[in-house]
Amino acid sequence: MKIGSILENQKLEKRIAITPEIAKKYKSLGFEIIISENYGSHLGIQDDEYKILGVDISKDENEIIKSSDVMVQLGLLSRDKSSILKQDQTLIGVLNPYDNKVELKKLVDKKVNIFSLELLPRITRAQSMDILSSQANLAGYKAVIESFANFEKAIPMMMTAAGTVPAAKVLVVGAGVAGLQAIATAKRMGAIVFATDVRMASKEQVESLGGKFLTVEGAENLETEGGYAKEASAEFKKKQEDLLAETLKKIDIIICTALIPGKKAPVIIKENMINNMQAGSVIYDLAAVQGGNTAFTEVDRTVEKNSVKIMGERNILNKLPVSASSLYAKNMFNFVENLLDKETKKIKINLEDEIIEKTLIK
Repeated sequence: MKIGSILENQKLEKRIAITPEIAKKYKSLGFEIIISENYGSHLGIQDDEYKILGVDISKDENEIIKSSDVMVQLGLLSRDKSSILKQDQTLIGVLNPYDNKVELKKLVDKKVNIFSLELLPRITRAQSMDILSSQANLAGYKAVIESFANFEKAIPMMMTAAGTVPAAKVLVVGAGVAGLQAIATAKRMGAIVFATDVRMASKEQVESLGGKFLTVEGAENLETEGGYAKEASAEFKKKQEDLLAETLKKIDIIICTALIPGKKAPVIIKENMINNMQAGSVIYDLAAVQGGNTAFTEVDRTVEKNSVKIMGERNILNKLPVSASSLYAKNMFNFVENLLDKETKKIKINLEDEIIEKTLIK
């Protein structure tokens, strides 16, 4: 069996799916490996680090795709690259099945085995493969670092002979994996942290990290069976808006992380709320690509409204590509290992395995 990977569009994606550490593990399973020339050079990983492990390096990306039984990527291959894939080959990545239905159907019709890792079930056995959690952890951390860097006041409380500098007040919107890491990071840096989420189950997690959980009276637990947030009722949204409108008057920094799988991100921070925030406040919106949690979020632009900076990037993990690649490659390896038949050393599509059944695009 041969496993391959080619470089992503470097303007959009700097992460890689196979690190030298993980190449060694694939080799131990009996895989041959082939990757693009200069595959990891932008991360400081030279081709020689792969070659010494027996990895083949090729300049011809089309040939890599043709010769590989399994392709591991970050996102969906470009149309011209996807067209090369043939029956019984396997493609694994974060393929965004909600927005790429047409392209993925073409591959399904060609009988290519396609697995999209953001569809992994929330079960214990899948935790080591959970790319959403590993990457969201880093995104939550980096969102705090970026917003603090753009905030023109000190973060922790400082007591000096000249007077006291108050601690910055941070609100985290959405207490999933990214939100919880944002809370933890902001607390470690000395901020006073508040958080809100439609899932009441997150209250205990927020408080365990030292955050103060904001909730509306009579709140319901808006959580799917898979542990994700679901859309709130109009009544709940109105109560939440009233609570936020009052809270935001004293908040310095907002980290937005609220997403609903397969849907546009909910607009939680409205124009009137931003207009009432303090001058110099900063909002970092991790939901920017899905439309954003604020009324003014724009992808890859810092928008200023009423002296409030609103930031949103297409891929914040491009600012942490080494750490992100390391975790992603480990998640990917664990998934591939689960797919591999230990006796035949070939990919086995066992639909009785919940992990395989849920992630296979049909």
